[in-house]
Amino acid sequence: MIKKWVIPDIHGCFRTLETLVEKQIVPNKNDLMVFLGDYIDRGPDSKKVIDYIMNLQSNEYNVVTLKGNHEDYCVKAYNANKNQKSFMGFKSKTKIQKEWEIHGGKQTLDSFNVESPRDIPEHYIRWMDELPYYYELDNYIIVHAGLNFKEEDPYSDKQSMLWIRDFQVEEEKINNKKIIHGHVPVNLEFIDLAINNNDYKFIDLDNGVYFDDRVGYGNLIALELTSMKYSIQSLMDDVRYGK
Repeated sequence: MIKKWVIPDIHGCFRTLETLVEKQIVPNKNDLMVFLGDYIDRGPDSKKVIDYIMNLQSNEYNVVTLKGNHEDYCVKAYNANKNQKSFMGFKSKTKIQKEWEIHGGKQTLDSFNVESPRDIPEHYIRWMDELPYYYELDNYIIVHAGLNFKEEDPYSDKQSMLWIRDFQVEEEKINNKKIIHGHVPVNLEFIDLAINNNDYKFIDLDNGVYFDDRVGYGNLIALELTSMKYSIQSLMDDVRYGK
């Protein structure tokens, strides 16, 4: 039986991702893995996360990688930094770079061993920039953050697909499908309730993998859509902050 896995926000937690995929999911090349974006920032190993997913793709695993707001942040910081005029050969930090670094971009720069976004190798930036915003299956719309149902066409608002935090699902606008998303960390109890309650019109899978001090958080989830069973991998000890 072909399995269909959805994996939310990884945020640079490479060993947690690696353990989840290789010890729990153990996919074959016919299985589908849909990643919900936010591969980078906050955790220590953003580069390793992207390299790992790129390696899955190059080895012909059936992988779909969606764009998250943190990838969008990184690309914008890169472009602003590249296009910035220098003063006496020096480029100061742009506004978008400062904002990005506050929200975890500093850890991403460290993982690439660079000081400025413009120094991230271009093929990583191109990979992030070209990521699709959503993925559609028979019964589900899979997206990083959600959809703006105030629009007649919810798919027209790409910014909301990356950033929206609150929305009311109007099923008739998405062919009565259920939304699966990440972006907003919620506790395990809520995730379990949403997965096991057919009345819920959306499932938020983001458990805040980078949280190491909040009860009910700090795990990476993988939901299998055929069985509606999910796997949980807690944040690996050696990537906890301060250690």
